[in-house]
Amino acid sequence: MSWKSNAAAVDWNIRPFIDGRFRASASGESIANINPATETELCRIPVGSPVDVDEAVRMSRRRFNDGCWSQLPPARRTEILFRLADLLVAHKAELALLDCLEMGKPIQAALYDVEHLAALYLRTWASFADKLVGSCAPLNAGAMSFNTYEPRGVVGAITAWNFPLLNAVYKIGPALAAGNTVVLKPSELTPSSALRLAELAVEAGVPAGVLNVVPGTGSTVGAALGLHPDVDLLSFTGSTVTGRRIMELSAHSNGKPLLLECGGKSPHVVFHDLENFDAAADTSVQAILWNQGQVCGALTRLIAHEDIKEVVLEKIVARASKCRPGDPLEVQTTFGPLASPAQRDRVAEYIRRGVRDGAEAVLAGDICETGGCYVSPTIFDRVDSGMAIAREEIFGPVLCVQGFKTEEEAVMLANSTDYGLVAMVSTRDLGRATRMARAIRAGAVIVSTSGQEGPESGCMLSWEPQKASGFGSEVGLKGLQSYSTLKFVNIGGP
Repeated sequence: MSWKSNAAAVDWNIRPFIDGRFRASASGESIANINPATETELCRIPVGSPVDVDEAVRMSRRRFNDGCWSQLPPARRTEILFRLADLLVAHKAELALLDCLEMGKPIQAALYDVEHLAALYLRTWASFADKLVGSCAPLNAGAMSFNTYEPRGVVGAITAWNFPLLNAVYKIGPALAAGNTVVLKPSELTPSSALRLAELAVEAGVPAGVLNVVPGTGSTVGAALGLHPDVDLLSFTGSTVTGRRIMELSAHSNGKPLLLECGGKSPHVVFHDLENFDAAADTSVQAILWNQGQVCGALTRLIAHEDIKEVVLEKIVARASKCRPGDPLEVQTTFGPLASPAQRDRVAEYIRRGVRDGAEAVLAGDICETGGCYVSPTIFDRVDSGMAIAREEIFGPVLCVQGFKTEEEAVMLANSTDYGLVAMVSTRDLGRATRMARAIRAGAVIVSTSGQEGPESGCMLSWEPQKASGFGSEVGLKGLQSYSTLKFVNIGGP
C-alpha cells in the first residue's frame, strides 16, 4: 500500500452531517485545514454557524422523541454498536489516513488507534447497554419503590484534536449505548474522521439523525452548543480554560450538566527500591514520545528518589536522544510532527521559558520553525515546582525531572500542580504503593513494580478526573450512568 498515493487521492468532504446526509453549512466563511507535516493546505473547512447547530439539535430532539433509538431494546443497541466497531476496523486504513494527514499522527499509530483503541472501547460501552440496572427498596405488600436509568436526551459533545477518531468514539460510545442522540463538534483541526464515523454509524444501523456532526470553530459551533437551551448534557474534552468557558455558557443557558476532561500534568514517582531502572526509563521516554507528548495523561513529570535520579535520568536521555522525527506517512515513522503550527509555537515558547526560568535542558530537542511542525524531545533537570514548565500543561515532548528524599516530599511534589488526571508510582513496596495511591490526588493511579506494567482494564473500570482536570466519568459502566438520568419511582405508596 502506498500511503502517499492514497493521501493524494483523498476526497475531502467537510460539511455538517445532519439527519444522515451531508449538507452545506449556513456559514459562508471557511478556514484552512492544514497538514502539520508540511504546513500546506489540505482543503477548506466551514467556520460553522449557530444555524447549523440549531438544525442538528432539532433533528436530534426529533429522533430522541420518536424513540427510534432511545426506546430500542438495549440488546439491539448493543448489536448495532458492535457492527459499527466492526466497520471501524474494516475501514481502518481510510480512517487512519485522515487522522494522519490532519493531525500528523504516524500512520502506524493511527491504525493502532482505530483497531486497538477506538473499536475496543466502543465494544466495551456497547456491552454495557443492557446493564444499566436500577435498585428496588422493599416497603410493604402494597407498595414498591425503585430506581431506573433513562437516557438524558440530546447530548452535545466537543472533542479535542490529539486522538481525533478515538475522542469521537469516547463521546458517542457511552452516549449512544445509553440511548441518547448526539450532536458532535470535532476539533476544527481534525474533523474528517468524525464525519466519516457518522456515515459508518448510519451504515451500521444507527437511525439517521441520531448522530449528527457539525464541524466548525469553538467560537461558533462550540459556543452554540454550550448556549443551546435544548441540549440536555454537554461533554467536553480540551483545555482547562475552554472547559471553564463551557461552564459559563451552560450557566447562561439552561444550566445543562457537564462532563469535563481538561488536561493534566501527570507525575511518575520512581522509588529507589526498583530492581529494573531500565523499564522505568522506558516508561518515561514513552510518555513523551507517544503521540509526540500530546496526551492528556502523559507522565510529563518524573519525580525520582535522589539516590537513583541521576541513573534514571542518564538512561532516559540516552533513549530519547535517539528519537528522529519523520514523515507520518512512512510506515517506519514512530514520531511525527505536532498537530499544528500554533501548537509547535506554544511548545517552543515553553521550552524557551524553562531555560529562562533556570531549568537545565539536559536534552535540547530541535525545533523546526517552518516546513513542518516538528519538535524533538526536550528533557529538563533542576526543575522547581514554581516554574511554568512544572505547573502548566505543555502538551508536547517535554519531560521535567525533580528529585525527592522522603515519601512525604514525593507526595508534595506529585500534588504540586492544579491538575489531577492520572499518576504512576514505581515501587516494589506494597505498603508504600497503597499510601501513595491514596495520597496522590488523581483520578487514576497506576502502580508499577518494574516500570513497565499497566492496567489491562482501562476501558472497563471507571474513574473521574480531579481538581482542574475536570469531573465526571465516561469510561466503563459509570460512563453510561453519566449519560443517563436516575429516576425514582414509587408505586402503590401513600
